[in-house]
Amino acid sequence: MASKGKGSGAAGVDNTFKSPRSVLSATSIAIVGASERGRWPAQIITNLQDHGYKGRIYLVNPRQKEVFGERCYPTLRDLPEAADHAAVIVPSAAVPGILEDAEARGVKSATVYAAGMGDGDDPGSVERGIWLRDFLTRAKLRISGPNCMGAMSYKERLFAYPNGALCEVPAGPVGVVFQSGGNLQFFMQVAAERGLRFSYGVSTGNEPDLDLADYLNYVVDDPDTKSIVLFIEGLRRPQAFMTAAAKALVAGKPIMAIKTGQSIASQEAAKSHTGAIAGDYAAFMAMCDRYGITVCRSMDDLVETSLAFQCGRRPKGPKIGFVTTSGGTVDLLFDYMETENAALADFSATTKAALLPTMQEGIAPKNPLDVGIPSTNEAAATWCRIVHDEPDVDMIGFSTTLPRKQGGYGDMAPFTKLMSETEKPILGFGRIIHTSSPEAIAQQQQAGFPFLLGLEPTIRAMKALWFHAERADRAPATPPAEKPSKLTPETLESTLAGYGIAVPKSRLATSAKAAADAAAEIGFPVALKIQSADILHKTEAGGVILGLASREAVEAAVTQLKASAEATHKGARIDGYLVQEMVSGIETIIGARTDDLYGPMLLVGSGGILVELTKDAELALLPVAPAQVGTMVDKLKLSKLLAGYRGRPPADRAAFEKTVDAVAHFFLDHRSKIADIEINPLIVRADGKGAVAVDVRVIWR
Repeated sequence: MASKGKGSGAAGVDNTFKSPRSVLSATSIAIVGASERGRWPAQIITNLQDHGYKGRIYLVNPRQKEVFGERCYPTLRDLPEAADHAAVIVPSAAVPGILEDAEARGVKSATVYAAGMGDGDDPGSVERGIWLRDFLTRAKLRISGPNCMGAMSYKERLFAYPNGALCEVPAGPVGVVFQSGGNLQFFMQVAAERGLRFSYGVSTGNEPDLDLADYLNYVVDDPDTKSIVLFIEGLRRPQAFMTAAAKALVAGKPIMAIKTGQSIASQEAAKSHTGAIAGDYAAFMAMCDRYGITVCRSMDDLVETSLAFQCGRRPKGPKIGFVTTSGGTVDLLFDYMETENAALADFSATTKAALLPTMQEGIAPKNPLDVGIPSTNEAAATWCRIVHDEPDVDMIGFSTTLPRKQGGYGDMAPFTKLMSETEKPILGFGRIIHTSSPEAIAQQQQAGFPFLLGLEPTIRAMKALWFHAERADRAPATPPAEKPSKLTPETLESTLAGYGIAVPKSRLATSAKAAADAAAEIGFPVALKIQSADILHKTEAGGVILGLASREAVEAAVTQLKASAEATHKGARIDGYLVQEMVSGIETIIGARTDDLYGPMLLVGSGGILVELTKDAELALLPVAPAQVGTMVDKLKLSKLLAGYRGRPPADRAAFEKTVDAVAHFFLDHRSKIADIEINPLIVRADGKGAVAVDVRVIWR
């Protein structure tokens, strides 16, 4: 575990992460604000006393001599020994004095539960926030929170979160870290009722010290934590977070997350089409794709996906084989599998022959499989076994319902035997979300596989299993270090050509006559474009005129472009007019930029003037391999156009992908000089005719 000594930075010391060990594994804890009447301190004291915490518990409150019959100390300075951790459950105005006491007494860490320590606009809160930032620069004390609800450590039996019911849940393999303290308990309660079991549950609060990356790093290093669930409102240290996520991926520990703030787009990013399309959330999603983080669309999905991963099995491919009890379920699965772009396995003749004698007359064996209501668990397990043995099947979904009473499933031995003889994931699933009972969870555990609820959440959870399996056990690619570049505006075009990025014939002119001469040299028809460092999006300024077929048309167009630019961008400097050969084909966009949070990124998609409206685009962290470029293109609606949509001839997709790869390499090599490059449009000509970068826009550093 890498830890940060404040003011250290000595050679050989990894300062990336701060350790929350004394928060989550404290051998002694002081409850500051201990009270029998205060709900939170009373609940936490009860949690520790009644649920097996073996460390020393010190109660601190200057107004109390005893709490629950135990001695109460006036301050942390009065303790007979320095506690590992202090749970500071007092109003915010009292927090600074208590933290000074904790630092003076040698307490290793403190959780500050109160808000009003730098959050909001209240002058007192702002002042205390300034104090806290200064305190952290000089203190050895680690701080969790403020504005949080504490944490639960299951194997340590350290329950410093004000919820008694969650203390009853047995320890398990799932680490949960939420930036929302209230949502933490609701997620954990519902998930626990469905059979999820936890190693840690942490609410991180405002994070001026210990943050999400620190806790993620800690649970990745914990040998008892096998999968991780996150609730993310924002990343304070994206690079540290990605370092911890990479460790999880190498360790084979899946991360599931839900992220708020999807609708917030960065104003800085909107300087380019690439940035506007990408935005904060799309960039976050690209980061998650690279680091193997499954992003769930809802809290409900987060529960189902967490249960699917708790089984600890990985598929060897994406294809699902379904065993269902209803023709209607089969029809819905066909619909939802298409909507979710999930992969159905094909049943071979051998599998169909094995299934046929076991099925009702008149029902053909196909995937998804409708077998009717099984008479026994032995029959159900037999169907699952036959589907399991199909080589094209990578994971099995068995449609059933959780029992409402003890023994509702009968003997689970056939399923237990099946699970012991296979490594493929097998997941039970119900068609509709419904309540479960402790008896149902007991039988689920006897069977050895989880039971998910809802058809669509089940499909998404099974897709997530393959998403992780495809990436696990190896470090994600990271961009090379920035290197010096001699790129200049004057050498841009020739440098692009050196990377294999084709540009149309073009000439820069500074007058109407020079533009007409250039057009005659290039050959009519031509396009004319305004050139100005002050005008980023030419079409929005009326700065592009196409199909000019004569000298007279070009000269008139120069006058028109100048007038339009002056009207839309008053004071803009006009550098000249670019005369360019006309190129026809499919309009695409390629962009690369350095995201402030996640680093260099690549965007590909449908281009032209409707680029931001259609938002048919895919984003990826750089570097990308050629195979990943192909996968990005496959996900686009554009791929259908490239293939030849509605009778049109196919376009040169190979040239498009080659140009994307070239732009990616160009940007990584020269990003010390440019912040953003965008080719829009890149015209993809007919198959075998190449692709041409018609408009290249660069934002220089």
